[in-house]
Amino acid sequence: MAFQAHAQSSSTYPLPDTIDSRIQACTACHGVQGQGTRDDYFPRLAGKPAGYLYNQLIAFRDGQRKYPPMNYLLAYLPDTYLQEIAGYFAAQRTPFPALPKPDVSPQVLALGKQLVFKGDNARHIPACSACHGASLTGVSPDIPGLLGLHSKYISAQLGATRYGTRVGGKTNCMRSLTTKLSEADITAVSAYLSSLPAPLDPAPAPAGSLKLALTCEGAETK
Repeated sequence: MAFQAHAQSSSTYPLPDTIDSRIQACTACHGVQGQGTRDDYFPRLAGKPAGYLYNQLIAFRDGQRKYPPMNYLLAYLPDTYLQEIAGYFAAQRTPFPALPKPDVSPQVLALGKQLVFKGDNARHIPACSACHGASLTGVSPDIPGLLGLHSKYISAQLGATRYGTRVGGKTNCMRSLTTKLSEADITAVSAYLSSLPAPLDPAPAPAGSLKLALTCEGAETK
């Protein structure tokens, strides 16, 4: 991210101290408005709750989440910068991408739909919608939306959470949940979520509007 620290070190071509300058390195991978890219592993940021984005930036900066390019870019940035960046992307309302159709059977999609909207009571697995909202657009301030993401990205993040290589937020409720998911479950959920159309209203649900199935302060998922 081309931030003020870089601008001050460049006497020949100083960058203005603006949010547009600060997000340049973000947009190189995540798109000009955080819309995501065709690459499976650079997710959509636009419209996700600011609290969620801020928590993830902190996790990358402080090393809880391991991805060298992000760890390097954020290493010396203050909280105020990260809050500003999170607020910028949270405010974006760019169109959702057209994702490739998942190459799975109808039975796999049916399992994914079951887990997303009903969960599995026998295994004490709540529905995704029970925390991420009925429209799956997230809940303010810190539960992300699940739409507009590639199936491979969703699968990778669920797997990383299950095995403890993705850590963020103040509690580990998502890890507790994902340890109950089989590989088939993760494939099904990822495929089904990526198959859904763009929501009519992409905004996260208001804070306190949903009684969550899991109590996760600083909840982290995708």
